[in-house]
Amino acid sequence: MNLKETLNWRYTTKEFDPTKKLSKEDMGQVKSLLRMSASSVNLQPWHFIIAETEEGKARIAKGTQGFFHFNEPKVTNASAVVLFCAKTDANEDYYKHIADVDDKNGRFPNEDIKNGFIGAVKTFANIHKYDLKDLNHWMEKQVYLNIGSFLLGVASLGIDATPMEGIDVKALDEEFGLREKGFTALVAVSIGYRAESDFNSTDKTPKSRLPESEIFTEI
Repeated sequence: MNLKETLNWRYTTKEFDPTKKLSKEDMGQVKSLLRMSASSVNLQPWHFIIAETEEGKARIAKGTQGFFHFNEPKVTNASAVVLFCAKTDANEDYYKHIADVDDKNGRFPNEDIKNGFIGAVKTFANIHKYDLKDLNHWMEKQVYLNIGSFLLGVASLGIDATPMEGIDVKALDEEFGLREKGFTALVAVSIGYRAESDFNSTDKTPKSRLPESEIFTEI
């Protein structure tokens, strides 16, 4: 598929076929999508819990109880579920950790450039921490960047996906001890293959978006 075909093919899957599973090779590409996503100043303020087993999906499904019960089948019938988690804080130790990893991977030709990078990360993080006072929200925005590229990336592999903000993040934080580890649950994305009976499938209903004339200003 070309890009336009991929964009028209993907949709928020409402019903997965539980008999169809992602291959090991495709799961490897899924992990690459998550790991290689862009983030501001390469902050990478995320962690991912990937559930492929029935036991693992059942744990994620604890976040779909009560009010969010309508999302439970989208978790349990999917081939896999990714829980996107955001960091709750960032400090100089973390900035240095990123720089050390980059240095090990050959990103910096010398120590001055490495120190300049650390300074840039610290500067932008401090703008959000002290001036705008939205550090947590800023880091969550980076995770949403990842989610956007993830949805397009899996679609390019012919994999269906369902992003779900309709989850009990507190229950999932407690289930996986996330807050103690410096993270909080944000969004769950189920991946797999659409069921033939899915009413929302683009095979049955065309995608609808606002017209170009309404959303573009070309100058």
